[in-house]
Amino acid sequence: MKNIFKSLFISGFPVFAIVIFVKTIINTNFNLDDISILISSLTIVLFFAMLFIKPVARTTKNLAPYSFIILISALLSLFDFNRNVLLINTSLALGWLAYLKWYSSFKKREKNSLEVGKVLPNFTLENSKKEQIETATLNGDYKIFLFYRGNWCPLCMAQIKEVVNQYKELEKRNVDMILISSQPHKFTENIANKHKIPFHFLVDVNNKVAKRLKIYHKNGLPTGFQALGYDSDVIMPTVIITDENNTIIFADLTDNYRVRPEPDTFLKIIDKHKL
Repeated sequence: MKNIFKSLFISGFPVFAIVIFVKTIINTNFNLDDISILISSLTIVLFFAMLFIKPVARTTKNLAPYSFIILISALLSLFDFNRNVLLINTSLALGWLAYLKWYSSFKKREKNSLEVGKVLPNFTLENSKKEQIETATLNGDYKIFLFYRGNWCPLCMAQIKEVVNQYKELEKRNVDMILISSQPHKFTENIANKHKIPFHFLVDVNNKVAKRLKIYHKNGLPTGFQALGYDSDVIMPTVIITDENNTIIFADLTDNYRVRPEPDTFLKIIDKHKL
């Protein structure tokens, strides 16, 4: 049930900010109250808009510049105590706080099965043509498993783009790069065709592997994206690196979907292991 609330929240909160901004700018007298509401709502709208306009692979946990602006805007409304204005600014500030501390966080992720030193079990995935692929048949010296939420997630797409840009470095180290999502095959085919490099773009049908590895996120899709053809259940962002014996040498189970490791980290882990 909690995840359903999160799914509704992440779709509704940016829309709420847009409505407040548009309504205020239509009726504004450009007094201090109006300006405080415009600044708060526009800051929120710009943040979410920029995630899609200019995607980034990661942010800081607390998004300090945005948080500071929203806080100052809320404080401005205290100078001319207007209950409606105070209610709107408080709602925007509390919504932002909920996004930072509640929505963005994954609480109590199970990490025991993916600890460094353990052997990652073999599992079966499908490529975009629905052909079954056993991970044991991949024979690189190292394997990087990057589990991502789907093409709809701008941070995931930016993270994959970063990894694609490191293709030559990964190739030098004989790395099998395996990108895994539980999204429908057509979306995985789209991203594979977009990048056109010899990575393995694979599908975890019905989240079978995600459930087995305990990285399954029930109702993790923002409400409304189902209309585009995505499934409601997704995979939590996760990176696992294994050596030639399928032993885990690195695992990142982020507790915040906006905080992810950089590709340089993968290369450093592999180079250190080779010494």
